[in-house]
Amino acid sequence: MPDHYFTAEPASVADLRPLEVSLAGRSLSVHTARGVFSPDRVDHGTAVLLRHVPPPPAEGDLLDLGCGWGPLSLTLGLRSPGARVWAVDVNERALDLVRRNASDLDLANVMASRPDDVPAEVRFAALWSNPPIRVGKPALHVMLLQWLPRLAPGAPAYLVVQRNLGSDSLQTWLTDQGWPATRFASDKGFRVLQVLAP
Repeated sequence: MPDHYFTAEPASVADLRPLEVSLAGRSLSVHTARGVFSPDRVDHGTAVLLRHVPPPPAEGDLLDLGCGWGPLSLTLGLRSPGARVWAVDVNERALDLVRRNASDLDLANVMASRPDDVPAEVRFAALWSNPPIRVGKPALHVMLLQWLPRLAPGAPAYLVVQRNLGSDSLQTWLTDQGWPATRFASDKGFRVLQVLAP
């Protein structure tokens, strides 16, 4: 069975490769590998989120949920050097890539972590995510209901979801669960949803 980007321990050969990207207004060289999400480029949805999301808080704990090789985490780290960025994923190869990329960019404020390794008392000043829609709705819903309550009061979450992969139904579901979601932006078939913690 082939690896998915949400496979904890990808069996495929990593095939580490360099990638030139633009993040936080800078041209950067990072590393990616097979067995992680969008290894050959910054994913279209992630690019949409980065284009529309407001600047992150300068301080506090920031969360990239489902970080992959790290485009959102690295951007958060570059834009908010005074904050602590939690790059969270179940894929160990993705976490290794984030660690390597953060180290190469001297971003000591980026912490690559499995979900269970984030201390329970941490509350997030912002959450950015291109969530793993292809894990299926039940798993996605469990994940969001695990992490949204960890936002600090009034803190925003920004989720980018492709329209034809259920962005509108996710917006409705979030609101029905007591997490009113608004459409913050639309771009190239993607929606950026904003959820504000009560």
